[in-house]
Amino acid sequence: MQKSTIRLLPINFLLVFLLVSCGVNPIRKLEKVPVAKATFEAPYFSDPKIDYVYKTHISVYGNDLSGIFVVKKINSDWHRVVFTTEFGNKLLDFEISETDFKINSIVEELDRKILINTLKEDFRLLLKKKFAIQNQFATVSDAIYESEDGKYYDYLFVSKSGRQLHKIEHTSKRKEKFSIHFQSENNIFAEHISIEHQNIKLKIELNYLKNE
Repeated sequence: MQKSTIRLLPINFLLVFLLVSCGVNPIRKLEKVPVAKATFEAPYFSDPKIDYVYKTHISVYGNDLSGIFVVKKINSDWHRVVFTTEFGNKLLDFEISETDFKINSIVEELDRKILINTLKEDFRLLLKKKFAIQNQFATVSDAIYESEDGKYYDYLFVSKSGRQLHKIEHTSKRKEKFSIHFQSENNIFAEHISIEHQNIKLKIELNYLKNE
């Protein structure tokens, strides 16, 4: 059962990339406003007393993989992430911080550098707690904070009405690379999360599993 589930994930899908188009990131064309805060702290995945358990659906070039992601904050800097099949077979177990990444175990079928690097980049941003803010932009509905991230930029979209973080865009100077969308009732816990890539056909959806 484990091998048949893994076969749904075509490992070579990450070898296909589109060329980066020319132009300017559209966010930088928005109205720039005075920076309201030097740092922004993301509210999600911050409680070490909680095991964050999500049913997961991964769509890759028309192929689907389902499983369970469990995320645990193990100290001030590190989170542990475990990915299993729906039948409880462990596929991937890793620990991640803003600067480091350690694999505890991984099945052979998923042990591909380009796949690991993609998941590392996705979850590093998903679990990042503090962002240094360099610029701020505004739309009718959102305050948008710009945070430099190496040679890239992270844009945090916070609703003006509920002050909720509902999206993060990870971009180059010209275009979006991938985005993370949050649905949260209380701005403390995200019930639904989706990660969507722009240059590869990869989408990860996380739906919180409530304890019955």
